[in-house]
Amino acid sequence: MTTASPTSVDSAPIPPQDDPGGGVLSGRYRALTLGIVSVVLVIAFEATAVNTAMPVAARQLDGLGLYAFAFSGYFTTTLFALVVSGQWCDRRGPLQPLFTGIGVFGAGLVVAGTAPGMWMFVGGRAIQGLGGGLVIVALYVVVGRAYPERLRPSVFAAFSSAWVLPSIVGPLVAGAVTQHLGWRWVFLAVPVLILLPLAVMGPALARAERELPVLRAAQFDRRRTRLAAMAALGAGLLQYAGQRLDLVGLLPAAAGAALLLPAVLGLLPQGTLRAGRGLPTVILLRGVAAGAFFAAEAFIPLMMVNQRGLSPTLAGLTLTSGGLSWALGSWLQGRPGAERYRGAMIRGGFVLTAVAIAGAALVLVPAVPAWVAAVAWGVGGIGMGLTVASISVLMMKLSAPEDAGANSAALQVSDALGNVLLMGLAGVLFAALGGGSLAAAHEGAGAAGPAGAFAVIFLGMTGVALLGALVSGRVRRA
Repeated sequence: MTTASPTSVDSAPIPPQDDPGGGVLSGRYRALTLGIVSVVLVIAFEATAVNTAMPVAARQLDGLGLYAFAFSGYFTTTLFALVVSGQWCDRRGPLQPLFTGIGVFGAGLVVAGTAPGMWMFVGGRAIQGLGGGLVIVALYVVVGRAYPERLRPSVFAAFSSAWVLPSIVGPLVAGAVTQHLGWRWVFLAVPVLILLPLAVMGPALARAERELPVLRAAQFDRRRTRLAAMAALGAGLLQYAGQRLDLVGLLPAAAGAALLLPAVLGLLPQGTLRAGRGLPTVILLRGVAAGAFFAAEAFIPLMMVNQRGLSPTLAGLTLTSGGLSWALGSWLQGRPGAERYRGAMIRGGFVLTAVAIAGAALVLVPAVPAWVAAVAWGVGGIGMGLTVASISVLMMKLSAPEDAGANSAALQVSDALGNVLLMGLAGVLFAALGGGSLAAAHEGAGAAGPAGAFAVIFLGMTGVALLGALVSGRVRRA
């Protein structure tokens, strides 16, 4: 599930006097709304389908040692694309980055689906990340430019709701395709699904763009773009070094750290890395929450297939409860009177996430039923819904109006960095503790692989979530 939030963009909203009235499905907005939601549906379906198909794909490509790299590679390039897309939208409007991103995303799926080996598969996932980063920013800009302010909450609510159906259907469809046709068709079929939303949204979006004021001629911020490139390259080098696990890997590790640290300091607000009170801690916690949850989530289907002998379909369905309960947690934090408990909800959300990750690890014990993981992930979804939405609300509350866009962008950068770094760490631990030897296990046999590799990853991410709960007391200014 994406945790993306509005980014720094110079949108030109519809003036109040030009608002024709009606809802998001009224005549003026119907085609655009359906097209946008369709794009989110396709992205959501791809995410849930990939989680289901990935264990089989990695085993058949003899690349279980690079399993986490297939996820973190996506987020690494997304980090760079987020910054580029925001500036591209400022300069040219959202049409070019949106349609370019959709095309690049589809190309990455084709590369991954036809990959003869794991490294090319990882390359395809990295191409997907470039496209995904371009698309998600452009979609938010479309909402900011094409809809009046009164309708934007409804559109953003539709974004979240669009994840519910793929969370249920995605594992079922992807599991059936993986078992009967092969995992490659999970990747190769998604680009075809993109054609429908493009056909629906394209004309409506072009018409809306023609009717809006012309954007000012913004210049690319070369420094910010350079920092984003440094962060992506540095993170990639660190992940590569972690996969080598030898003395030669020290060289790319040192180069990666030298690139990543100054880039992070330049992209995030001052005081973020030391959890300064107020906004810096809010920005930091977004990355901590996303990284811990998704790093653990990536390994759950693999654990269920290899350690408990579940089919890819059932393994993917384990995550369905998290997608559904995330929406519930988001709804709970928005109830009347919840504002006074914002800090407590963030802390409680982190605690629930930690409980969920630790609960998923219990399935490594043979006597524990496999369905415990699904129950645990339902608890984690509630925690993430409370935490992520509350962090976004608190970020806007702590931001001056002129800084809201830049701080929203920093929130997304923190999200991507958290995913890259903690997913990369999980991959290093998995490879170092013999996770690659799972390739010898036969699909569906439930062979006892190196359960310790999974246990260390889950317990490590549990610790990260608990650390987030501890730090969350600093979200309020002194």
